[in-house]
Order: sequence, then structure tokens, then C-alpha cells
Amino acid sequence: MKKLLVIIIILLVAVLMTQTVPDKKAHKEAMMEAVKEYIAEEAEERYGDNVLTGIGKSVVVKTIEVVLNTKLKVDDYYLFNTTHVRLNGENKTLSLGILGKVITFDKEMLRKNLEEAAEAKEEEAAEKEAAKASAKELKRLKKEQKKREKELKKEQEKREKELRKEQKRREKEAKKHSF
Repeated sequence: MKKLLVIIIILLVAVLMTQTVPDKKAHKEAMMEAVKEYIAEEAEERYGDNVLTGIGKSVVVKTIEVVLNTKLKVDDYYLFNTTHVRLNGENKTLSLGILGKVITFDKEMLRKNLEEAAEAKEEEAAEKEAAKASAKELKRLKKEQKKREKELKKEQEKREKELRKEQKRREKEAKKHSF
């Protein structure tokens, strides 16, 4: 009878856990709260509390929110779930969701992961900018090449026209001498 009671309790706890696993939105909200708290502490510690740090904090928070929106993935293990971001080819776990609660990891890990995520986002933006610049340069070079080809064609036509003129002149001279 005791074994049956233990099995029933375990099953009830398992069912409760599966029904109370937080969703991605709850993880993101918890992460953003932790991020805001961390950024506020860092900004005040480094720069004091003023208008510029307030603007800077909001820019950093928005950037991190974009990173989380695009890179945050949830791994569901039925009884609990975790979130992670993929940085430099490896997954960085950021939070654990269990029994309706989201637990974010310590601030040092959060700081490191957020910095890596921001760097990855900056690298991605730099790569896009470089690709854009390359495309622009390629377009400019093609335009230059077309311009040169057009000039060469024009020059060739001019030479051909001069040759035809010269040929007509010679034909006229030849007619004059033949009479």
C-alpha cells in the first residue's frame, strides 16, 4: 500500500510539474528583468545616475531584447525547461523553468553571456555591413567597366568612321586619276 501511495504522489508531482512549466515568454521576461537589474547596477557603478546613462541603459536593454528575441531557444524536458543562446558554436544556458518559476543564473554568467551575445550581434552587423560595402564596390566597378566599354565602343566607332571617310577620299582620288 505504501508503494502505491508513493507512486501516486510521484505521478501527481510529475503531472503538476508538466502543467506548470513556464513558456518562452516567461523566460524572456525573467531574463529581461535580470538584464535590466544588472545593467542598472553596472551603469550606476561605472557612470553614476544621469540622463546619458539612462539613455545608454535603454539602448543596451533594447539591443539585448533583440538578441534574446532572435537567439533565445527553449529546451523542453516536460518536467522543466531551460533556455539557451547559441554563441560561437556552443549553447550557453541562461535560465531554468520549473513549477511556474524561472530561475536565471548568476550575474557574472549573465554578464559574460550577454557580452558574448552582443559581440556576436555586432560581428553579424559588421559582416552584413562588409557584405553591403562589397556589393556596393562591385556595383561601382561594374558601372565603371560599362563606362569604359562604352567609351571603347565609341572610340572604335569613331575610328571606323574615320576609316570609311579615308576610304571614300581614296576612292574619290582614284576616280579623279582614272579620268
